[in-house]
Amino acid sequence: MNKLCSIPAAVIIAASALLLASCSQNKAQTPVTEDAVVVKTQPVSFTGYTTTLEYSGALASASETKLSFKIGGVISKVYVQEGDHVSRGQLLATLDLTEINAQVQQAALSAEKATRDENRVKNLFNDTAATLEQLQNVQTQLSVANEGLRIAKFNQQYAQIRATEEGTIIKKIMNEGELVSAGAPVLIMNGTSNNDWVVRFGVSDKDWANLRKGDAANITLDAYPDDIFRGIINKMAEAADPQSGTYELEVKVLPNGKKFAAGFFANIQLNTATQQKLSMIPIEALAEADAKTGFVYTLNADNKTVTRKKVQIAFIENDKVAIKSGLENVEAVITDGTSYLTENTIVKPATN
Repeated sequence: MNKLCSIPAAVIIAASALLLASCSQNKAQTPVTEDAVVVKTQPVSFTGYTTTLEYSGALASASETKLSFKIGGVISKVYVQEGDHVSRGQLLATLDLTEINAQVQQAALSAEKATRDENRVKNLFNDTAATLEQLQNVQTQLSVANEGLRIAKFNQQYAQIRATEEGTIIKKIMNEGELVSAGAPVLIMNGTSNNDWVVRFGVSDKDWANLRKGDAANITLDAYPDDIFRGIINKMAEAADPQSGTYELEVKVLPNGKKFAAGFFANIQLNTATQQKLSMIPIEALAEADAKTGFVYTLNADNKTVTRKKVQIAFIENDKVAIKSGLENVEAVITDGTSYLTENTIVKPATN
């Protein structure tokens, strides 16, 4: 008789179930074998980082002035050209005075007539031949005429343009013989008497939010490639330029004994006052990188499996990589063996 047949069926079923359960448990535990990738980890450190922003612009005088005539007229003479250096009070341009002088003469004659009228009515009033109201009326007319003469003489005085300070003519807008309206710019001058030099440029809204008035700046000029000039943010626009959508900044530049001229091309590095906390990892931990995006691996709590994490790179400096985001609550990253890893790789930590 076959011995197998003598074994009860219930015992065979129970043994089979026990064997299957044992196989499932062994498969689920996935023991680390000799084929597991050996990895090493290093701790993540942290540092405070100040963002550096780079922009460019042209050097200009802080006291840039648009020079114009107070009244309209025909330009008689322009005495300067672009690039000319001028001194304070120097005559730069004049209007044709024919019409202006005539207006002054007309106002003077009106004032003389009002004076005679006032004297005549005053005598009549003293003789009781004129009323007080008549006297007061001619006195008012005399005051109006005198003020008209004062206005005409004032306009005559400002029918010329003089330099408000020492500086350089950077643009000549109008020429002799042109008809100019009151207040229209004729010349643009950069004042250089106080060495107040600035660079103006636009920044994005994100950069504007991270900057403060008084923040330090480093400026390099193509004219002096070996020198670095110090500067500070002097002004910050409170509204965006409607055409460019940027916010204008003005950085004051210290000449440091150098000779400056309007229009010098400048590169500006701005150091923001706001510090950002960055994670620092060894460069070996960076498994992949594309521009500012990278991937690193971390060891899971079971010490057998790994997780692939996407990170944002701030910068790479020597053998360290600064990470802006992606390593929150991560204490260590894998540095050795990263080139052999995928998310399904079984690993074992190195013993030394």
